[in-house]
Amino acid sequence: MTSVGLIAGAGRVPLMVADGIIASGHKLVTLGISGFASDRLVGLSDEFTWGGIVRIGGWIRFFKRHDISQAVLVGSVRKGDMYSRLRVIKYMPDLRTMRLWYGKIRKDKRDNSILLTLADELANEGIHLMSSVEYCPEHLTELGCLTRTAPKNSVQEDIEFGWRIARASAELDIGQALAVKERDIIAVEAMEGTDAMIRRAGELCTHGGWTMIKVARPDQDMRLDVPAVGPDTMRLLAQAHCRCLVLEAERTIIVDKPTTLKLADKLGIAIVGKLT
Repeated sequence: MTSVGLIAGAGRVPLMVADGIIASGHKLVTLGISGFASDRLVGLSDEFTWGGIVRIGGWIRFFKRHDISQAVLVGSVRKGDMYSRLRVIKYMPDLRTMRLWYGKIRKDKRDNSILLTLADELANEGIHLMSSVEYCPEHLTELGCLTRTAPKNSVQEDIEFGWRIARASAELDIGQALAVKERDIIAVEAMEGTDAMIRRAGELCTHGGWTMIKVARPDQDMRLDVPAVGPDTMRLLAQAHCRCLVLEAERTIIVDKPTTLKLADKLGIAIVGKLT
């Protein structure tokens, strides 16, 4: 059996990837990011350890000890925590991470820059990151309306208007989602993440009926930070009175896709896959 590494953040996607690695007949060697990864991964993995989010040297030593040459990096982290008052105590970096933080990414700490630097650092040690959808391709968004619930004709103008702005925001690495209604931008995602943006949009547009658009970066590296939505997203959208969700086809993951689409129909939310 060949071994595949998994660097797991928060959410359901790391569990989906773990299931896919196991189903493919590989040995699963998991590094769970402390404070983020699900402890369910402990029982699923042939080898498991917890690793600090800013202790990359430890990640490398763990994977080298288990002869890992290919790994998947998947799952979310709360970057906002890195700016908390107690960050020095809570996140004590190792020397390798400090060299990266104050060296290669000193002048550009945007998410994509950090992730690309991390991928290069791992590759330099013979640990190559794979596409995060390698082991769960069936959960990618397809083109067209994916739910029985279809968007109203009046929403189409919002989709075209918001899509262009969402693409620009993603290209600037500001955020990958926004809320729009009647050709007016209600909210744009930034460091707070998609869930917080959804709540904010609901507070700003109390009468509802708005559309959320979520895209990938124009040069999206499928190894890194692939956009994802799931059942929890649908519940939040319903609470915030959103009625249409537009996702970039082929570059967005729908977590537990059959369950998510069924729930969207139940909640009266249309899900549409769109390409540029």
